[in-house]
Amino acid sequence: MNEQTKKMLKQTACKVRIGIIDAVHSAKSGHPGGSLSIADILTYLYFEKMNIDPANPKMPNRDRFVLSKGHAAPALYSVLAHRGFFDVELLTTLRHIGSILQGHPDMKHIPGVDMSSGSLGQGISAAVGMALSSKHFGNNYKVYAILGDGEIEEGQVWEAAMFAGNKKLDNLTAFVDYNNLQIDGTVEEVNSPAPIDKKFEAFGWHVITINGHDFDQIEDALNQADMIIDKPCAIIAKTIKGKDVSFMENAVGWHGSAPNDEQHAQAIAELKAKLETLM
Repeated sequence: MNEQTKKMLKQTACKVRIGIIDAVHSAKSGHPGGSLSIADILTYLYFEKMNIDPANPKMPNRDRFVLSKGHAAPALYSVLAHRGFFDVELLTTLRHIGSILQGHPDMKHIPGVDMSSGSLGQGISAAVGMALSSKHFGNNYKVYAILGDGEIEEGQVWEAAMFAGNKKLDNLTAFVDYNNLQIDGTVEEVNSPAPIDKKFEAFGWHVITINGHDFDQIEDALNQADMIIDKPCAIIAKTIKGKDVSFMENAVGWHGSAPNDEQHAQAIAELKAKLETLM
């Protein structure tokens, strides 16, 4: 990746994080920690990788994306807004009555959302179905999904993984947001799904482990996934929950808490200061 592209992606990811914080603060509820941790992955997918068109969000041959960890909707909404699917100003209507931007993704009302999600474990099954459909009808689109590391404690995830491996869905790539924190503590304390890589491999997946905040590694992993034949790809992305907001980083309490006015001001100041260094 050339340095100019990387710089632009870093700037965009910073703007996406600002949108996340503004949205959750305005809603006075939501999930900032796990939204901030996937901002870089989503930024790369929507601004570099996926075949999409904001002017034609239902384009038949578009690549599909499923946010299986649907509670991280603020991240998806912020990326969609900055990519041009709807006005960035709508982010501050998150969870408000009458807003299209509800607490979890809604494919019926939000341009760019391919699957309603929120019940943990179900999103990856929908992504598998989309990938199977693409193969069956010869549509050639690719399907991407993001799961949470806590989410993969759900049994349905592994049923979907088994099916995808058996059907050799090499048009499916699933990221695991491995920030090691879920609502009640660390994944080890709650119900460790480790070894994650060996489990996916056992179900016939190709597995890659990366730093989920490094755009070079994200790009390399996705390019590698494109070359894999007859296997879906799982990218285990090691991330930091609450990334780039000092008091939210690696703090389990920010899984599902909104910042107050003072905390919001501090978070935005930190993110704007980082953005300034990237300009």
